Amino acid sequence: MSDRYIQTGAAVNLNTYVQGQGFPILAIHGHPGSGRSLSVFTNHLSKRFQTFAPDLRGYGRSRYQGNFAMTDHLTDLEALLDRFEIEKFLILGWSLGGILAMELALRLPDRITGLILVATAARPYGSHPPITWQDNLYTGIAGLVNLIKPSWQWNIDTFGKRSLFRYLIQQHTATAYQYIAKEAVPAYWQTSSAATSALFTALRSKYNCLTEIEQLNCPSLILAGSEDRHITVESSLETARHLKDSQWQCYPNTAHLFPWEIPHQVLADIDHWLEAHPQVIRQK
Repeated sequence: MSDRYIQTGAAVNLNTYVQGQGFPILAIHGHPGSGRSLSVFTNHLSKRFQTFAPDLRGYGRSRYQGNFAMTDHLTDLEALLDRFEIEKFLILGWSLGGILAMELALRLPDRITGLILVATAARPYGSHPPITWQDNLYTGIAGLVNLIKPSWQWNIDTFGKRSLFRYLIQQHTATAYQYIAKEAVPAYWQTSSAATSALFTALRSKYNCLTEIEQLNCPSLILAGSEDRHITVESSLETARHLKDSQWQCYPNTAHLFPWEIPHQVLADIDHWLEAHPQVIRQK
């Protein structure tokens, strides 16, 4: 995103899921994903705060015809904030959503009170091994059977643990597979080719905003899974070290979808961080 501050087109009116009342929290999903994919966070946080979880352009119900750039997501998000008249807010971003959260913080530093960055990095790099035809076959079978009969242990043991799910989760729990069936699969189907192209174009440019995020002064919580192959734990830690006021937490035996593997522990850690940083949930 070298053209970080350039407006590349008109904003799209994003479909947004709004829950609760109180201090605003903007929750940004990853790829593939949708606002619904963040229910593990928003259902919990909306008990005390007002959460806004949009479908990014080209994802979920925010349909868009034609190609676009990653910076267009920032234009859309800024328009969303203005539409809901949100002046000060906390951001939670998962994977791609975390990258957009950091970019939005750079664009609107006076409006953002804090960052919660989940399985993401300012210089993201992965360690994913090559994908075989067996990987794709087992993933297709595991996903289809899990959609019909979520969390069926036979399917998890027979196909799930041998599929590409093994690089997304480490703890093949019933809860994780329920989230995959309910939120991951529908989000995958609703992700447009243009959204995929915009992301891969940014990744091919070797995206890196480590130097820029050193400008940010708001408190940050960075959460990572120790076995994440999509955005490695090392790149997450590198990001934490470049943020001025950051707390980093790594969860053992988890991967990129760790909020679905150990939701109670992740939410408890977020709650503790919020309690320790009351300024991030207070209007100034």
